[in-house]
Order: sequence, then C-alpha cells, then structure tokens
Amino acid sequence: MSDREIFKNLDKYMGKEVVLEGWIKNHRKQKEFGFISFSDGTYFTPIQIVYDNKLSNFDDIQKYHIGAAIKVVGELHESPASGQDFEVLAKEVILLGDSSEDYPIQPKRHTREFLREQAYLRPRTNLFQAVFRIRSVAAMAIHTYFQDRDYLYVHTPLITTADCEGSDQMFKITTLNLDNINGKVDFTKDLFGKKSYITGSGQLHGETFAAAFKNIYTFGPTFRTENSNTKTHANEFWMIEPEIAFCDLDQLMDIEEDMLKFIVKYVLDKCPREIGFLDGFVSKGLREKLEKLIDSEFVRIDHKDVVDILLKAPNKWEFTPSYKDDIAKEHERYITEYFNGPVFIKNWPKDIKAYYMKLNEDNETVAAVDLEVPGSGELMGGSQREENLEKLVNRMKEFGIDEKEIEWYVNLRKYGTNVHSGFGMGFERLIMYLTGIDNIRDVIPYPRTPGNCDYQDEKSSFLIEK
Repeated sequence: MSDREIFKNLDKYMGKEVVLEGWIKNHRKQKEFGFISFSDGTYFTPIQIVYDNKLSNFDDIQKYHIGAAIKVVGELHESPASGQDFEVLAKEVILLGDSSEDYPIQPKRHTREFLREQAYLRPRTNLFQAVFRIRSVAAMAIHTYFQDRDYLYVHTPLITTADCEGSDQMFKITTLNLDNINGKVDFTKDLFGKKSYITGSGQLHGETFAAAFKNIYTFGPTFRTENSNTKTHANEFWMIEPEIAFCDLDQLMDIEEDMLKFIVKYVLDKCPREIGFLDGFVSKGLREKLEKLIDSEFVRIDHKDVVDILLKAPNKWEFTPSYKDDIAKEHERYITEYFNGPVFIKNWPKDIKAYYMKLNEDNETVAAVDLEVPGSGELMGGSQREENLEKLVNRMKEFGIDEKEIEWYVNLRKYGTNVHSGFGMGFERLIMYLTGIDNIRDVIPYPRTPGNCDYQDEKSSFLIEK
C-alpha cells in the first residue's frame, strides 16, 4: 500500500488498517508518545504516524533516527490537529533499516549548494520531491502529447559521426589507448574505423524518419562540450526534437505553442501540491505565471522588428542590439515584458544560424524561430528545413561541412523531398520554467557541468575526450 493510494482513497481507508513502508522524515518524541512524519515517496504530502507507550517496543521506536526505513501497521483516523486531514494510529512500528545520527538531510532548510553535494540524498527533501515529480510528469505529458497525435517515437543514436550543428562542440569517443598515441590519431584503427562522437542532437537522423513516417519525435540525452558555467548550461541534458513533414514555419509555430500549453496544463492538473509548494517557497507567482501562459496568444514577430523595438527602447543596453546578431538575455527579457507574454522571434540572419535552415527569398535570413517566454527567455528553437538540394549544398560549403560526411542526409533532398520543419526544446529548460528553479543543476538528478562529474558509474571501455 502506498501513500498515494491512501491520499487518493481516503474514504475507502478511513477507520481501516493500513500497512506502509517508507522513511522517517521527522521524529518528535515525548515521554509517553511520539510523532513520525512518514513518506514512501509516492505522494508529496507526508503522513503523520502517532505511536504511544502501549507498544511493546516503544523505547526502541523512540531511538529511530531521521532517514530510517520503517514498516508501519496502524489504523487511519481523522486528525484532531490542524493542518492535516488524517493520521495513522500505529499498532506496530518495525525498523527495516536504521539511519545513523550523521544523516545529512535533517528537518531544516538546507542551501541548494549543500544539497548538490548530497545529490544522492537530495531527492528525499521537499524541494526535490517536488522538482523530480514534476520532471516525471512533464516527461509523460510530452509522450502523451505526441503519441495522441500519431507521432512516431524514434530512438536516434547516441553514438554518431555527424556533427549536426557543425560547431565542434561534441565529445569525441575512442577505444584507442590515448597514453600510447604520438602525433596524428589513426581513427581507422578505432572501433568504428572513423572519428565518432556522442550526439549533440538527434535532428539529422530524425529527419530521415520524418521522411518515412511524416511526424516523429525524439526524446533523450544529448551532450555538448561547451565550457560554460552559467545557470542554464550543462554538458549532459535531455532534448525533445520533433520533425514534421509537409510543415512550414507557421505550422511549426502552431505546434510549438499547442504542445507547450498542453504540457503546462498537464503538470498543473497532475501536480497541484508540488506547484503550490514551489509557488510558496521557491518562486512567488509561479502558478499564476503558468496559468497565464495557457491563456496567452503567442506573439509572432521577425528578428528585424524585434531589433527595431530594442533600439527604440529607453533602456541602456549592456549589449547593443544588432540586425546581424543574436539577441542577449536582457533583450529576451525586455521583449517578453514588452508584449506581456510569450514571443516567437522568426526569420533570423542567416549567418548566425545553422546550414540546414531554409533560406528565405531575401537571401539574407532563414526561416528559423526561437520561442521566448517570460521569466526564462529562450525555451525552444526550430526552423523550416532546407528542402532544396542545391541551396543546402551551398550552405554546407559556406560552413565548411564536407557533403560526403553526411551524404545520406543530403540524399533526402533527392528522394521525395518536401517542405518540412522541426524544433528542439531542452527538457531541463522546460523544468526550470515549470518549477521556478533558476539553476539547471537543480532540475537534473546528477548534473554534468564543467569540473563536475560526481556520482559516476564504473568506467566504461570507451574513453571520452573533449
């Protein structure tokens, strides 16, 4: 029997015997009785266990430490105390696994920095119970959205020879003994016979499946070597990447907006207690922000027009807005405040975007789009893909990308090409938005950031280098 089952079926279990197995979150002891705050992790709100000196092992129970695993047999009754609807009057409290007195997660406020150092224990705190429950529910929301709309879920490879962005920010992998290598590496002697990487995106492989199944999505881990110590970057993160055939940029924005609203509503419906906790203790106004997004009409505006607005703004910018450059965080914040809601910025300068994006008729911009949301900045990035073979090859040459390296991708433009589009959304960025947590290190179980690879598994036979 789980905590969640009891909370969902209170009428059924009231006055009945229940059997629970879980952990002690807090333990208040008095001379003739005691109170245990109990949780098995299946529900956000803990259950209060009341025991008294009529139990044969009363003295032993009083010695049970916070963090200990216990089994409780008792009856569910309405609680006379305020702040809780019921409590369990214990008939038996059995120790399954004690916890030592130096257990780090005591019932007090801990800093997030401290909890990162205790990453294997921090899921037991209220904060991370809320965050990781929402992460789980949001993942289910994503699958539900796409599965209900007949998208195919594709498991694109984590090991690849294709650098999707051409940015040289992918981890190289090898089985060669790096200690015995002098001079140029002969990758023909490596396991795959050529230079290979851990993927930074599933897009290119995803496009091949969209050319067969029409609508597909990937959802899995991706990796980048970017040496960035900001609150929003990590070297290992999860990505959602749909690819849609017969879809132009306007249709793509329709899908992005519809998907995000679906996920937000799904989380609000499934995690009201977790959202309430985060609203009260982490990010005031969180629930209102999320509810407002569901009712918002997302603005659609060209990059050029955004720069016009920024240049006319009274603000003194740290980074001067430019028609040829990306927009900075301060610009993202201003533009969402200016429109008082989410904003699609589209038709970006071609020189700052990837080679596979559709070249517009002006020959200066590409049919790319970024979604900016209030309080978080960029949440999604996508584009209409270049379906014209000649234009794609020319763009690859401009970027110095060898056509032969991804000939299979180029060939898609020869075999039944069509207007098609796709986007990517960083899952951790989404969770930050849903929870109000401002650091990516606190929304992923074991963050991988520059200088940090704690709690790792045993070494594999692959050596991974930047």
